[in-house]
Amino acid sequence: MRQALIVEDLPDVREWLADVARSAFPELEVTTAARAEEGLAQAASKRFDLALVDLGLPDGNGIDIVRALRREQPDCLAVVVTIYDDDDHLFPALQAGAFGYLLKEQAREALVAQLLRIADGEPPLSPPIARRVLSLFGQAGAPLPPPKAEPQTLPPSPVRLSEKETVVLQRVAKGYTLPEIAQQLGLSRHTIAEHIKHIYRKLDVSSRAEATLEAARRGLVR
Repeated sequence: MRQALIVEDLPDVREWLADVARSAFPELEVTTAARAEEGLAQAASKRFDLALVDLGLPDGNGIDIVRALRREQPDCLAVVVTIYDDDDHLFPALQAGAFGYLLKEQAREALVAQLLRIADGEPPLSPPIARRVLSLFGQAGAPLPPPKAEPQTLPPSPVRLSEKETVVLQRVAKGYTLPEIAQQLGLSRHTIAEHIKHIYRKLDVSSRAEATLEAARRGLVR
């Protein structure tokens, strides 16, 4: 394991993932990318042994990078690292060729331990993800669910935040800092940062003040 690609748009999370990867494989030379376009360019120009890829990127979906690596560099082990543990994110990633699927809410030590499983030829899977996959294939050898068909046209839809995103946004609106929110909810600050990133995208805002005003205008928080 010599070369690693990390695709993550949040700088502190990107550095955290680089540290996790080097802790598992000290000899790694790490290349980073903050956007899908950069990740695809790196995948086209350099050979990698390992890739840690976020799904929600400012200019696209990390699944496109996983798919490109699978096609162009079949020996590269692409591992998704995300906050999403639902089927709509998990199974498209596996179908695209992801070798593993890790959740950011885990402790650093747990992520390192799961990456170390690669040395034994085992896919790194967070426990909830492993249980979900085993449950599915325990159903008489059921295949992966087919990907959802893309609709031809979609009418504008109202903003919908998940229950966790709503809780995080309420605390943002009350002025709590990211570390304070993480402590209150018992999650890592990296996971809270991911939630805030997706909240900003859903509300089409770029600051705490804008998020608070937009959320209040839409009736998402009071």
